[in-house]
Amino acid sequence: MRTFGIEEEFFIVDPLSGLPGTPSATARTELLALTAGGTGTRGEFLVCQLESNSPICTERGEALATAQTYRKALARAAKDLGFHAVALGTPPRISDAPATVSSGDRYRAISSLYGELAAEHYISGLHVHVNVEDTETGVIALNGLRRWLPALTACGSNSPYWRGTDTGFASWRNIHYRRWALQGIPPYFADMQDYEERMKLVLGADVVLDSGHVRWGARLSTMYPTIEVRVADAQLSASNSILLALVVRSLVDTSLNGAPPRLQPMPEALDLAQWQAAKFGLRGNNFDPFDGTKTSASRMLHSLMEHISDALERNGDYEYVSSGISRIQEQGTGAFIQRRNFRNGGFSEVLAKAAAAIAT
Repeated sequence: MRTFGIEEEFFIVDPLSGLPGTPSATARTELLALTAGGTGTRGEFLVCQLESNSPICTERGEALATAQTYRKALARAAKDLGFHAVALGTPPRISDAPATVSSGDRYRAISSLYGELAAEHYISGLHVHVNVEDTETGVIALNGLRRWLPALTACGSNSPYWRGTDTGFASWRNIHYRRWALQGIPPYFADMQDYEERMKLVLGADVVLDSGHVRWGARLSTMYPTIEVRVADAQLSASNSILLALVVRSLVDTSLNGAPPRLQPMPEALDLAQWQAAKFGLRGNNFDPFDGTKTSASRMLHSLMEHISDALERNGDYEYVSSGISRIQEQGTGAFIQRRNFRNGGFSEVLAKAAAAIAT
């Protein structure tokens, strides 16, 4: 089976103020040293964020156990230091003061270049890495994934609040990202040479610092032999993170094992579908970028499951993914759950429930 791994971004939140926290240098050092379940910790763009990096996984059970073990350890470590760790695409409330950027030359360069965008870059995501054999294979997989990135955005929506207000979007993180250079759905690449020529152009621009600054929703990693899918918000639970990772793995498998589609969606159709997925999540109509028509969330997910069913069966993941997709449809995405918790107890309830759900 094709191997995969996940990177998860978390916010460290002050439980009293409900705002993103600013751990002391000693506390941050302690958090960055955390290792559990074979997963390590790295700093992220803001001091109030951490990123986990899972080991390379093959089996579903292995990946889920690893993610749950790490999240439990992170929750304990944060609590011992007087904070909550939460997996939200955006924190519900943020300070009026500019965000505190992590130390390091690269982060300082990004902050200097992007100014006010960087000053409020309070967004956290789930990044799924799936092994590909080489760049040529990765380009084929990128082309095959483009149509399905809006569906993954809808399923992974978990950021309805921003600055103490309901944004009206299920994934405000994805909308926030649209302000940055080189984001959204990647273009269609004719072949590997086309990909390499475009990347040369991109990396020659003054607003893309390096390959890690290419913010397409799916991209080829230069650090690992993987394709990286980045459209989902950080997930409330480990089980949802692994569910989405298995869907991405099956999408990559399907792209590489079947005949390429005769037609590619128009870029404007993909852009509309991505925006609409961020707006509604799974609680409203979505847009089918392939035929340019409205489609219900249930029909979209049915099409997705049909598309990847053979790959899921081969990997032994069909029942797990099918039941997980049904659960999200019935119980709601993270955005829906956050809104329900807000109705029950405001932002205190949103954060308390997110902290409690982190290792589930």
